Amino acid sequence: MMQLCRQFENACAQSYMQGSIRGFMHLDNGQETIPALVADALTPKDIKYSYYREHTHALASGVSPDKIMAELFAKDGGTCRGTGGSMHIFDVDTHFQGGWALVAEQFPYAAGAARSIMLDRHLGLTTAKADGGDDDRLTIVFCGEGGSQNGRLAETLNAAAKEKLPLLILCIDNGRAINTFTPDVAQNSEVWRAGAHYGVPGAKVDGTNLEDTLRTGRAVVDYVRETSSPAILQVHTYRLQGHSPADPEHERGRKAEKKWARAEADPLKIFEATERLDAALMDARKKKASAVVKDAVTFAKASPPPPRELAKELEFPDPADTDYNLQKEPADSAALTKASVDPEALKACEGRIAELQAQAKDPGLNIGDALNLAILEEMVRDPRTTIHAEDLQAGSSYDIPRMTQQTFGALRAADEIIDEGHFLGKALGEGMNGYRPIVELMNANFGIYGMAELSSAGNTYATTGGQFKMPMTVVGAGGTAPNQALGAEHSQPFHAYVMGIPGLKICTAATPEGAYGLCKAMIRDDGPGILFTPVKLMKDEKVPVDVGTCLQLNKAHLMRTASDASVAAGTAVTVLTYLHGVRESVNAIAEIQAAGHDVDLIELRSLKPLDLETIKTSLARTHKLAILDESTQTGGVGASISALVNEELYDYLDAPVKRLCMDDAPVPYAASMEQAVVKRGSDLIVAVKELVEYI
Repeated sequence: MMQLCRQFENACAQSYMQGSIRGFMHLDNGQETIPALVADALTPKDIKYSYYREHTHALASGVSPDKIMAELFAKDGGTCRGTGGSMHIFDVDTHFQGGWALVAEQFPYAAGAARSIMLDRHLGLTTAKADGGDDDRLTIVFCGEGGSQNGRLAETLNAAAKEKLPLLILCIDNGRAINTFTPDVAQNSEVWRAGAHYGVPGAKVDGTNLEDTLRTGRAVVDYVRETSSPAILQVHTYRLQGHSPADPEHERGRKAEKKWARAEADPLKIFEATERLDAALMDARKKKASAVVKDAVTFAKASPPPPRELAKELEFPDPADTDYNLQKEPADSAALTKASVDPEALKACEGRIAELQAQAKDPGLNIGDALNLAILEEMVRDPRTTIHAEDLQAGSSYDIPRMTQQTFGALRAADEIIDEGHFLGKALGEGMNGYRPIVELMNANFGIYGMAELSSAGNTYATTGGQFKMPMTVVGAGGTAPNQALGAEHSQPFHAYVMGIPGLKICTAATPEGAYGLCKAMIRDDGPGILFTPVKLMKDEKVPVDVGTCLQLNKAHLMRTASDASVAAGTAVTVLTYLHGVRESVNAIAEIQAAGHDVDLIELRSLKPLDLETIKTSLARTHKLAILDESTQTGGVGASISALVNEELYDYLDAPVKRLCMDDAPVPYAASMEQAVVKRGSDLIVAVKELVEYI
């Protein structure tokens, strides 16, 4: 394995210099004892999470050398069909789950994957070896000692210790964070001791010594398997090449050091010097590795490039127009629920569901209760549905996760530490391993902490070449209501911030019916989505809800149409809005009509993908468009929609689009200033008048 890894990386370096491999590439020469340990102690069923220097980890996990090389060559025969590249090797059959390019992002993903092992046992899908079964799987996460200084490690250690997760953290310590000596930026580089505060044991070994690495590594792996609990292994190595051939300037001034390292710190030379293997056998293994690598390069060169249309095909796992009402309940649902949920707890939950279903008819539900009903129904319907939230036991701020932990237990309904990025990351790891995680953000703006995780969730299906779906639902109360008096941090247009993340379906619901139907559909969707609800209306008026119905995730809601007379007279305007803007618009209609005008009112329940067809149908009648927008003038939702309307529907317009958006200034606390920043119904009344009178 060590020879295969060394020769594979050498071939990568040569191919990079020849231009066959492009972009960033990070080689592993000098650290071959680690893939040797992986090949020796792990199984294909173990779940592996690596970082951007993962070629050899994939090889050692049993991923095809041909497919790895073809991926680096950006070919359709690659592990991810050329969508991932050097930093994103994935293979579903060997449970090799990345290849992640953002330093330390893989920590919570691996914790989520380890939770999936525990969830499998909890549901009775597998039985732990300690309980008489054959499941002794673990999750391993690779990291560098530089990345180990990231706070995500501390959060993951806390989660792994608290939930007793079978998680092995393998720190590859080459003494450098990119090119900087790690001790120059880290107070303590003894990563193996980082778990002491959490009761997580650790060990450190010299990674230039193969026998010591295997001996120590086996002991640590056995500990994690036998106790089903976390541990840290720090392997001290010397990487013979720099951070990346794309950064050659980092290697200046290190010639003498490199000369010493190749003579004194090369694990292959050190092992060969022990003469543990016969020279002839050693030579035979070198030749075998050389042949495998040569074949891999030949395969990569011969493999065709992926078709252009593949990029768009991999945008979403489920088509945007999927009807989720047609999806059948999982066949094993009742059996898994019976095996994993206390009968009395389930009875109480079913009582809560029946109560809410009755209230949905009369007097109706508010948005918080509508979401709670949708989530409880879906968690009963599909036992592979999980939920993560802060203050979950108490129902969070709006009762959205109420009774989830009391019914389904702490594994399926996890009360989380106050860091959205951490539990969004755990949800991602669960989603890659057969589960349907829901994440409730107490306030949608707190999702700013999880931008990296949301970005990776959106990218995963495409980046893995369609191997890993990502059925993750994020629900959060957000937006900016007029006079909400929450200040700038709680009034940010987070829905606009995430619009540019590929692969996400982004919906909004201003009514209980919309919240219920969109939430159910999003939970059943095999891709990631975010559902925004209006923070100031969560416990507002109760209205009837059509129980049992999923709404489509790509459709706007035509709430009312302007009269035929107003259309004929040219006094009708199409109004697009969402979240609090819906209430503002509805309340403004009487005054708009009193002025002799009228509106088609469209709630933008799907911000992405945008329902341009509904907008087109309305503009074919009114020929005028106003957008009451809860995001900023620069980079906002309204800006994107206005641009698209002008590009695609220009011939339907008789006047310029009116954007009523937030000013680019932070939202103030004082109402006297806030009125200048946040638009409202009174602004819409003026805008409709100006559009009607436009010459």
